[in-house]
Amino acid sequence: MTFNQPLSGNAMPRFGGWASMMRLPMCSEAAGLNAGFIGVPLDIGTSHRPGARFGPRQIRAESSLIRPYNMATGAAPFDALQVADLGDVAINTYNLQKSVEIIEAHYRPIIDTGCIPLTLGGDHTIVLPILRALARRHGPVALVHVDAHADVNDDMFGERIAHGTPFRRAVEEGLLQGSKVWQIGLRGTGYGMDDFDWPRQQGFTVVPAHEVWYQSLAPLMARVREAIGQAPCYLSFDIDGIDPSFAGGTGTPEIGGLTVPQALEIIRGCRGLRLVGTDLVEVSPPYDTSGNTALLGANLLYEMLCVLPGVHYR
Repeated sequence: MTFNQPLSGNAMPRFGGWASMMRLPMCSEAAGLNAGFIGVPLDIGTSHRPGARFGPRQIRAESSLIRPYNMATGAAPFDALQVADLGDVAINTYNLQKSVEIIEAHYRPIIDTGCIPLTLGGDHTIVLPILRALARRHGPVALVHVDAHADVNDDMFGERIAHGTPFRRAVEEGLLQGSKVWQIGLRGTGYGMDDFDWPRQQGFTVVPAHEVWYQSLAPLMARVREAIGQAPCYLSFDIDGIDPSFAGGTGTPEIGGLTVPQALEIIRGCRGLRLVGTDLVEVSPPYDTSGNTALLGANLLYEMLCVLPGVHYR
């Protein structure tokens, strides 16, 4: 079988060629794919700085520099997986509730083919419809959630669905295995301890950022793998989990966050988990005109691809 390959920088300059994720072929159907990159250009669920609607496009642009072989881990995902860019979800930019319904309907047939979605966000609202679509096929899933915020608000300005509420709704709807949920990197100011206490009451393991300052996260990820086992698992990565000194292009930055090497340790530590989907959300390009935040997001998505089940290691 011939597997899709990113367009080589030796065949076409990296500033040329098609503007897909890693310059992979574009596909309109997921049938026959092991994994697919999907953009969800939505930011009408944000509570502070907008701009994440431009995240998928900028992440794709910055991904042109990424090569197919992972020099650090030996992962060669394009040796064994059929991967393509599945384009963007046509959200309703004027209606968040309708957009949530559109996203779930878009993901269902993709997931039903067995294709693992790797999502380019978009704000964190999008994880709720994705989890709904995944639970329809897999049942409640385990979760590795990297974020500055727990995203378990009961409501925001009276609205039940927004980028700060998806994981409370996911618990209420039975989409998660509470004892197999890990939230890593939480920090910042708040209105009370409920932001951290409520997840713990649901069985989540909460790892605040200050508890892992100056530490390797490899031992933590060994605990995560042991706890989750072979349950179907979703990896949701908010770029604001990383300190804004590395990733300032986001809507709700919080100081004192994870470092880039720690972010890599988390994702690489997911190798061996039965990942059924991943996302990288909340990249807001207008707040980082250097493109560095989107470049980081693109590389983290590539690292997610590298730890999917079935990846070949040379």
